[in-house]
Amino acid sequence: MNAFVNNNRMLLFCIVLLWLKTFIISSITFQINIPAFVETLIFAINPLGFLILIFSIGLLFKTSFQPKYFLVVSLLLSIVLYSNVVYYREFNDFITLPMLLMSSNAGDLSTSVLALIKWYDILYFIDVLYIAYIALKKIDLFTVSQFTFRPSKGAKIAIMIPVVFTLIAFVQVKSLDEAHSFNRDQLVKALGVYNFYIYDALLHTQINTQTAFSDETDWSKINKHLAKHRVSANEELFGIAKDMNVVVISVESLENFVIGETLHGKEITPYLNELIENSFYFENFYYQTGQGKTSDAEFIINNSLYPLGRGAVFLTHFENEYRALPETLRNHGYSTSVFHANDKTFYNRDIMYPVLGYDQFYSFDNYDISIENSVGWGMKDIEFFRQSVNHLTSIPQPFYSTFITLTNHFPYDLDEEDHYIDQYDSESPVVNQYFPTVRYTDEALRVFINQLKQQGLYENTMFVIYGDHYGIAPGHHKELSKYLGKEIDLSESVKLKRVPLIIHIPGLEGKTFDTVAGQIDVMPTLLNLLGIPEGNHIMFGNDLFAKGRQDFAVLRDGTVITKDLIYTNDMCLNYETGLEVSIKKCEPLKEKGLLELSYSDKIIYGDLFRFQN
Repeated sequence: MNAFVNNNRMLLFCIVLLWLKTFIISSITFQINIPAFVETLIFAINPLGFLILIFSIGLLFKTSFQPKYFLVVSLLLSIVLYSNVVYYREFNDFITLPMLLMSSNAGDLSTSVLALIKWYDILYFIDVLYIAYIALKKIDLFTVSQFTFRPSKGAKIAIMIPVVFTLIAFVQVKSLDEAHSFNRDQLVKALGVYNFYIYDALLHTQINTQTAFSDETDWSKINKHLAKHRVSANEELFGIAKDMNVVVISVESLENFVIGETLHGKEITPYLNELIENSFYFENFYYQTGQGKTSDAEFIINNSLYPLGRGAVFLTHFENEYRALPETLRNHGYSTSVFHANDKTFYNRDIMYPVLGYDQFYSFDNYDISIENSVGWGMKDIEFFRQSVNHLTSIPQPFYSTFITLTNHFPYDLDEEDHYIDQYDSESPVVNQYFPTVRYTDEALRVFINQLKQQGLYENTMFVIYGDHYGIAPGHHKELSKYLGKEIDLSESVKLKRVPLIIHIPGLEGKTFDTVAGQIDVMPTLLNLLGIPEGNHIMFGNDLFAKGRQDFAVLRDGTVITKDLIYTNDMCLNYETGLEVSIKKCEPLKEKGLLELSYSDKIIYGDLFRFQN
């Protein structure tokens, strides 16, 4: 063993260096709940098996080539680690293989990506620079030797170590129940960041075969589950908006905590506050998006299916058959359209929208866009709505039209001239800049609806306004807590996943609902309000006004929320106090949430709608 160590110091040095770096960075950056010492020890050891295995391959090469191999491996693994660090800063998630399909959107994401890169990130590659120095200088201390097929006892032990560690890691994953597969934090905790990608590749291969092996019998368990949890829609409200136009507004990154609140003595959302007084407002409404973010929200709203846990449906399953809301409304005489002043190919929207049943897509080419009316991700919301109305007036009524805003998008850039409210004062630029962009978009909504009034479209239109996903990532919660005036613990972090849902029907009296719900519930609600029977629609949501509905929402990572309990990160919490209670209380919620996600996934991965008439 001593001989092996003395002859392969560079190999061992690189392994130890990358191992320590991986453990330290993972512990500091990735917010993984590791409550016990044994779990911490496993989390620390997990990357070691992979590193020993991948670096040990270098022993097969000639000694003149080994230092270069160690350098390349160190660089590639550092890039994988750093890419996840940058992604986690804003999205609180890990990069998956389906997300590589989003690389074609990189140009559109450049503003966000650049905002996530810090000057001190060079420190993540200091070890690689040192390894490069060693490789070039060929320092005698860092010895290398080529593997022989008559290995010494020490070499045999060295070979066995990575095999044992890797087997332990994957046995551990096999012991996890399916709920953990929806939570990448749990997977990375069990496997380590590098082994996670081996698992993800195996999962990707398995999933891609589901379509070929699916058939109509797969509907049996799904239909039983849906029948068990189906709630009859509110008959009193059936058809209350019959034949009305429908305007759906997806408000970028709008969180619920700003509604009704002030900053520097001024309302943050004065127009929405005013609108809520005469609208149906759901204050415990949760976003349920995955890695597809805004496109996921569109998918949920229009299908009452959950998005996928990996990648985005718009990019991975655009060839599927669906029973979407736009298609249903089109079959009932509606004109269907989408307005989004962005590249039509972004997130495959030019292909996916016709699949969902949209007739027209007004994208970048349909707008007069200039430097003066753009900021951050693109066209400013006020000008976007102004120009959109010109198109909307030419669409036959009744219409179902979706509008997707852009201004309130990370990193929340906004020209000083467009500030209706001053920034917040904290050490987080993201938190500080969030408030002015929210206030600006609120003003844009006022402009838009006032224009519809001028065009005579307001009185016969039902408005559905919702936040698509979070705005302030958990990495900024420390500074956000100063504004909120309370600590953001695990339960409060879950509650911050609430986004507004406002359904405004002119002439109807407003009411605020505290029922726990999610984006999955919008489609059945709209069908009922429009007087369209659910028929054979497959929907995981329930009418928000249904008298017998349960307070229930499951998020894409497996978190489940009711009015009494929160199940998240393998913990059961009291909703009101945030204190941990017996995990047994959450078992039924966990099971239902697991079935909801897995059955919805089965429909999408298996393209099961192709078996329905």
